[in-house]
Amino acid sequence: MTPAQLRAYSAVVRLGSVHAAAAELGVSDAGISMHVAALRKELDDPLFTRTGAGLAFTPGGLRLASRAVEILGLQQQTAIEVTEAAHGRRLLRIAASTTFAEHAAPGLIELFSSRADDLSVELSVHPTRRFRELIASRAVDIAIGPASESSAAPDESIFVRPFLKYQIITVVAPNSPLAVGVPSPGLLRQQQWMLGPSAGSVDGEIATMLRDLAIPESQQRIFQSDAAALEEVQRVGGVTLTIGFAVAKDLAAGRLVHVNGAGLDRSGEWCAATLAPAARQPAVSELVRFITTPRCIQAMIRGSGVGVTRFRPKIHVTLWS
Repeated sequence: MTPAQLRAYSAVVRLGSVHAAAAELGVSDAGISMHVAALRKELDDPLFTRTGAGLAFTPGGLRLASRAVEILGLQQQTAIEVTEAAHGRRLLRIAASTTFAEHAAPGLIELFSSRADDLSVELSVHPTRRFRELIASRAVDIAIGPASESSAAPDESIFVRPFLKYQIITVVAPNSPLAVGVPSPGLLRQQQWMLGPSAGSVDGEIATMLRDLAIPESQQRIFQSDAAALEEVQRVGGVTLTIGFAVAKDLAAGRLVHVNGAGLDRSGEWCAATLAPAARQPAVSELVRFITTPRCIQAMIRGSGVGVTRFRPKIHVTLWS
């Protein structure tokens, strides 16, 4: 069995289609079929058959599916460890939801990476529905996002630790018609809603709030960040949904007003998901322990407070749709 064969088969299992697997891997349908045929011959198992409802996998095909993910993940992890050993550095790969990446990840990464000179951190933004797949395949070491959205439910292979509660609140500029009293549903639906990128996630917390409030899509504008949406609210008006602690200073200074009413606030909790403790890297276990400490919680809410003489940026950020 070659990595290319296992990668092709794993994609077929995950996507449920040879054609979709070929498109994702950038090869032809014939190339995927060739790899699958080689596995069938070597293992003497049909692995799966096509039915009217899609692909039906044999018991052996299902076993290979889980092993393929594990083998490919170990291959990738081994390559990383060899590179780390050669260069004397460690790499910690964090996947995060858009909201956590913007509001809490900077303080967490800044403080945690300052504890070790040989540690580099790579932060990538992913849909929370992909968290389990990313962890199981070892594409990332840890995935952080809302507990309500995460696909990485705890089981014998996935470890999940909740660590920080937050509040999503509705805010407006002081001169907004929503700044006084409790707005009616009709008035809410008339407003322009300036929203961060998390609103684009169909199953996300923000999208759920908007659906419950029956806000028309025509009244929603999505910006590249919560900060950009908030700036637009302060500049031209409108409404936005944001993390409460991120706007605490603006609320206290009177630059923003918290709008009260049914469905305008929502409680949430971020959680960190990893492989089971026995299977994860030492740096991951260290972060899982560190992430619940009072100093780390404060860093995520207010910034790390690391002095300029101590802080050496070692963060690489990538964005994935």
